[in-house]
Amino acid sequence: MAPRPIRANSALPSRRVPLTLHTADGLELVAELSLPVDRDPVATVIALHPLPTAGGFMDSHVLKKAAARLPALTGIAVLRFNTRGTTSPHGTSQGAFDAAQGERFDVAAAIEYAEFADDPPLPHRWLVGWSFGTDLALMHGLDPSVEGAVLLSPPLRYSQAEHLDAWAASGKPVVCLVPEHDDFLQPPEARERFARIPHAELVPVEGAKHLWVGEPYVKRVLDEVVARVLPRHGPLPTEWDGPMEQLDPLP
Repeated sequence: MAPRPIRANSALPSRRVPLTLHTADGLELVAELSLPVDRDPVATVIALHPLPTAGGFMDSHVLKKAAARLPALTGIAVLRFNTRGTTSPHGTSQGAFDAAQGERFDVAAAIEYAEFADDPPLPHRWLVGWSFGTDLALMHGLDPSVEGAVLLSPPLRYSQAEHLDAWAASGKPVVCLVPEHDDFLQPPEARERFARIPHAELVPVEGAKHLWVGEPYVKRVLDEVVARVLPRHGPLPTEWDGPMEQLDPLP
């Protein structure tokens, strides 16, 4: 089969497994695990979505595209889920939005699932948070089984200095992708505020906005994620010579 360009709506082959995550406070969360078709995953991304009260969910476009591409292109598994009270085309998670407080149980449930999965195992677990999801990663994601965090458009809205200090003390990698034209936190201020994590890597992205609209920006995000989760792997190819489907449009 002749190679074809990977476009914004391209979905490459993967095993997509619907899941229900169970929280310690008794809720059921809608989730999906995207796996390579013909091998065990070599690493794992746990995706934390944008603010549900502003339309964020597990199918927000960057995370949906990560799940549609990374298993085939890299062998990385992608675990996505709707936080409490969040609705997406996959369904609605139980509970109600709790301004990043009760969501600590949601993050813990996802991390616990990934840590103890054995069919297949989900190794080298990284958090990838976007907007509200970056607050969840900073506040609730510093778990011994998590290797690091990639933060997309971090607003630092709910997370506090104490959370940054905890990541600083951990020494675990923290990578911040900050759009030049972000609505909430642009590179100069982000550099000042993330100085509390001396080892944090801040990556300004010229021309980008908070929502990472446009295939060049999605490609940049996915390249940066893969470069951290699988060092020396990438950049991602722009063509695919196997089966390819189209992503369903969001409602």
